[in-house]
Amino acid sequence: MLIAVSHFLSGLALVGFVGVTLWLMARPPGRMAALMPAPRWLVVTAAAAALWCAVVYAYEPGSSQALVARALRNVAMLGWLAATFWTPQAPMSRPLRLIVRLLATICLITLVLGTAAHIRDGAAAAAWAGSALAIAAMIVAAGGLLVIDSSVRHAGAGLRMPVMAVAGGFAMLWAYELNLQLIGALTGKTPATLVALLPAVAILMLPTFVIAAMDVGRERMRLSRTAAMRTIVLLGGAAYLILIGLTGAVARLVGGDYGDLAQGIFLIVALGAGGLLFLSARARAWLSVTISKHFFEHRYDYRAEWMRFTATLGQAGGQGAADEEDERNLHRRVAKALAELTGSPAALLMLPDALGGFRVAEQWHWPAGVEEEALLSLRTAFMLQETRHIVDLDALRRGGLSGSGTGGEDLAIPEWLVADPRAWVVVPVLHFQRMIAVVVLHRPPVSRALDWEDLDVLRIAGQQAASYLAEAQSQHALSEARRFDEFNRRFAFIMHDIKNLASQLALLARNAERHADKPEFRADMVETLKISAGRLSDLLVRLSARERGRAAEAERTPVEPILHAVATEARPRRTLFVGCQAGLAAWGDAGSIRQIVQHLVGNAIDASQPDGPVQVIAVGEQGRVRIDVIDQGTGMTRAFIRDELFKPFVSTKDGGFGLGAFEALQLAQAMGGTIDVASEPGRGSSFTLWLPLADAGSGEQEHGYRMKVGSK
Repeated sequence: MLIAVSHFLSGLALVGFVGVTLWLMARPPGRMAALMPAPRWLVVTAAAAALWCAVVYAYEPGSSQALVARALRNVAMLGWLAATFWTPQAPMSRPLRLIVRLLATICLITLVLGTAAHIRDGAAAAAWAGSALAIAAMIVAAGGLLVIDSSVRHAGAGLRMPVMAVAGGFAMLWAYELNLQLIGALTGKTPATLVALLPAVAILMLPTFVIAAMDVGRERMRLSRTAAMRTIVLLGGAAYLILIGLTGAVARLVGGDYGDLAQGIFLIVALGAGGLLFLSARARAWLSVTISKHFFEHRYDYRAEWMRFTATLGQAGGQGAADEEDERNLHRRVAKALAELTGSPAALLMLPDALGGFRVAEQWHWPAGVEEEALLSLRTAFMLQETRHIVDLDALRRGGLSGSGTGGEDLAIPEWLVADPRAWVVVPVLHFQRMIAVVVLHRPPVSRALDWEDLDVLRIAGQQAASYLAEAQSQHALSEARRFDEFNRRFAFIMHDIKNLASQLALLARNAERHADKPEFRADMVETLKISAGRLSDLLVRLSARERGRAAEAERTPVEPILHAVATEARPRRTLFVGCQAGLAAWGDAGSIRQIVQHLVGNAIDASQPDGPVQVIAVGEQGRVRIDVIDQGTGMTRAFIRDELFKPFVSTKDGGFGLGAFEALQLAQAMGGTIDVASEPGRGSSFTLWLPLADAGSGEQEHGYRMKVGSK
C-alpha cells in the first residue's frame, strides 16, 4: 500500500514539474527578468527536478538511481541560489564561495561516477555505491541549508517574497532529506515510510516555482515578534522531542540501562530549566535578550513597542490603585514608558528647578527611593542639552563614554549618580533643542551594553515624551494665564466702579463746602459715605479668587428695595423718579441687579443736562421683570448701539474705561436676562433690563398696577 502511494505521488510530482517547466519556458523572457534576477536558472532547476521525479517514478525514492539524479537536481538548485541572491555588485564571500564550489564538485562527481557505475554494473552497482551516494547526498543537503541561510540573510529589500519562498522550498526539501540520512545513519535502518513520502515533499515545493514567476508578492511578509517567538518555542520543543528520540535510539543500540538513565537525565534537565524560567525573572530576561540577539534582525519589535509606549503616555485607564496613580501623573507615565521600552524595572524623572539644575520630581518603582540632595548641576544640564548625549553609566564607570553624541565630552555627571549601582542610563528629554526633563533608567535584570539600536530608540522615544511634557507645561502656563486674565478682568471692572465712586465722593466733597452746616446734608453725607464704604468692601471681595459666580447666587430678589437704594445713592447727583410694581420680585443676585441698575442710572445722569429728569420704572411683563431707565439726554446713534455700545474699552466719555455697559450685559446674561436699548440722538435713551420673574403669579392679572412714583 505504501509503495503504491509513493508511486502515485512520484507520478504526480513528475507531471507537475514537467508542466511547470513548460509553463516557465513559455513565459515572456522580459517579464521573467523583471520578476527575478535569474529566471533561466529557475527553468533549469524545474527541469532538473522533473528529471529527478522521473527517476523516482521509474525506480524508488530511496534507490541509488534516485540518489544519482538527486545530484543533478542539487547542482541546479545551488546554481539558482548563487545567481539569485548574489550579484557582481554584491559578490559572495570567499568562504561561502568555496563551500558552494565544493558542494557543486561533490554533486558533479556523484553524478558522473554514479552514472558510470550504473551503466557498467546496472542494478548491482547499488550494493557498493549506495553508501557513498547517501553520504554525498547528506553532505550536500547540510551544505545547501548553510548556503540558503547565508543567501536569505544577504537578500536585499527589493527581492520579492515569492522568490524567497523558492529558497524556503529548497530548505524544506534538503532538511527532509538530511533528516532521512541522519536517521538511517543513527539507527542503521532505512526509514522506509519517510523515504516513501519524499515525493510528497517535492509536491509541496512545486507551487513556489509558479508563484515566483507571477507578478505577486512585491510586499515582503514578516512574522510578528510574538508569532516568531511562539514559533521558536514550538521548534525548541520539537527539537527537544527529536533529541530524546535520537538519544533513546542510540541507547537501544548500545544496550544496557542507558535508556532509563537518559530518560531520567532529560526529565531532570527539563524540570530544572522550566522551574528556573518560571521562578527567575533574571533567567527569563536573559533568555529574551539571547533570543532577540541571535534570532531577530532588530532588538525591538518597533510596532509593538511604539504602540505600548504611546498607550502608556496617553493612558486612558487601568486596573488597580497603582495604574490609577500612573494615569493621574504624566511625569510618572513618562518614566514608566521609557523604562518599559528598554526592559528597566524602574526609573527616575528629573525636572528643572528655579536655578536651572534638575531635581528628582517623580519616580517609578525606584527601590528605596532617592535622596533629596540628588541634583544635576547647571553645568551638567547645559552639557546634556548641548551634546544631546544619552549616557551609558556603566561605560562611564569603566572609564569610557557611550552615547548618542560624538563621544569624549565631559558631561560632568554627578558623583552620586555614578556611585549608585542601580543607575544604568541617563536620557535627556529634549523638545526643540531645549531639555525639559532627564530620565534615569534602572539597571535591567540582565545587564548589557547599549548599542546603536538602544540609542536610536531612546532618542526618538525621548522626543515623543518631550512633546507630552511640553504640552502639559503649556496647559499649566495657559491655566495660569487664564487666572491672571480673570484677575485682570475683575480688576478692570472694579477700576470702573472705583472711578464712579471717586466721582461720587468728589461731588460730595464739593457740596460739603456749601452745605456742611445743614443737618439734612450732613445726614445724607453720612449715609452716602456708608454706602460708598460698603461698595468698596464689595469690590475687594470681588477680587478674591474664591468668589462664586453670580449665577450661583441667584434667588428670589425683591426689586423695589434695590431701586430705592440706588435712588438714595444717586441723590447727591440727581433726584430720580422711581416707579415699581408692588411685590415685584426677580430671580437673580441682588448685588448684580443693583450693580446693573447703578451703571444704567449713572450713564443716564451723565448723558442728561443737570436739570434733566431720569426715570426708573419696574414692572412684570410676559413672565419677566422689566426695569426701564429713561433719560432725555444726548442719545446715541443706531450704529453706535449696534457696533460699539456693549464692546469693552469703547467709551464716549472723557477718561471713561468703556467697561460699564459690557459688564452690565455680562451680569444680566449670567442671570438669564438681557439688556435692550432704544435711543435717538438729541432725544434721549431708554435702557431696558430684562430678568426672570421669581413669582409668575404676581403679575398684573392678580394684583394690578400699584405704582410708587415720586421724588427720592
